[in-house]
Amino acid sequence: MFEKQRNTKSSDSKSSDSSPRETAPSAAVAEAPHSARGNALIGASIRINGDVSGDENLIIEGLVEGSIDLASNEVTIGKSGRVNADVTAKMIRIDGEVKGNISGHEKVVISKTGKVQGNIIAPRVTLEDGAKFRGSIDMDPSERGLSGTTSANIGSANAALNSHSEVSSAASTSASVGN
Repeated sequence: MFEKQRNTKSSDSKSSDSSPRETAPSAAVAEAPHSARGNALIGASIRINGDVSGDENLIIEGLVEGSIDLASNEVTIGKSGRVNADVTAKMIRIDGEVKGNISGHEKVVISKTGKVQGNIIAPRVTLEDGAKFRGSIDMDPSERGLSGTTSANIGSANAALNSHSEVSSAASTSASVGN
């Protein structure tokens, strides 16, 4: 009789142990969409030709050609990301490759694996050691009115790149990094 109670207790503990295990995965699944909300991902096998805009942060691991306009959000070009487009966002981080002009309302970061060919307009710019950059940097966007950056501003900056002239004296020092 004593043994029977032990067996009953051990089977009771097994059943009580299995209940939390069954509910835990469903709770984790229910939380997953909530934690991913606010970020969009363009995967490595995805190619987009056209204009990208929206109200979410964007991570690019694939290829985007055209323009990217997420003025109130963050854009990250991942290590496998390739962008042939003008990019406008609040904060831009480049770990991959960008060919186009970049307009960051707050900050632009080119990591050690990043490669940029184009002009940058942002109040704060970081080029990590090993970053590759060819273009000009304008860190005084108040003169140009960054909040209202237009294609005319980007076009004039692009003309400066093509003629190999610098947009500002501060840019001539920074532009030589990684060339």
